[in-house]
Amino acid sequence: MFRVVILGSGRGSNAEAILQAQEDGTLGLARVVGVFSDKPEAGILKLGARFDLPAFYLDPGKYKTKLSNEAERHWIEMIDQLSPDLIVLAGYMRVIKEPFLKAFSDRIINLHPSLLPKYPGLNGIGQAFDSDDKETGCTVHWVNAEVDGGEVIDQARVPIYEDDTLEALETRVHEAEHSLLPAVICRIAEERMFGPSI
Repeated sequence: MFRVVILGSGRGSNAEAILQAQEDGTLGLARVVGVFSDKPEAGILKLGARFDLPAFYLDPGKYKTKLSNEAERHWIEMIDQLSPDLIVLAGYMRVIKEPFLKAFSDRIINLHPSLLPKYPGLNGIGQAFDSDDKETGCTVHWVNAEVDGGEVIDQARVPIYEDDTLEALETRVHEAEHSLLPAVICRIAEERMFGPSI
């Protein structure tokens, strides 16, 4: 079994897509073993009861954009207890720092709502919508010390129409995310267990 832990800060639609893929048998060798959030009321935590897996709120400490040093040590300890082969950042809104990267080296991926390297950071969909671009999309990439700067694993492209609304574009990008992320997790699990590293 290829053990997956999901970190998220919001409603958990991408985590739900991963767990639904697992239920449908399309996540391959991967199995989600826990969900963690830095927000006590986050919708992602409700997925624990629905999909019968551990879901934890962990105090992030005093900062808004990163974990405090003490909180980070606690997060590492708690996540490590689940022996993850892969950590998936699915709407997790804090910067990952060096101690966390070292603790889970080469095991952290992130989903970002743009075609990186375009529009890293916040509001990727809005930035693409406000541009002259004819397409945007989403990216799954390895996480390193640079925000949204790690090696790209895969992308899904989404057209931007002339008469588009931001809401319609957001919906299409989220649909693309919900397909791309489980497929990438399935692929990584297969290649890590049976083939060359991706």
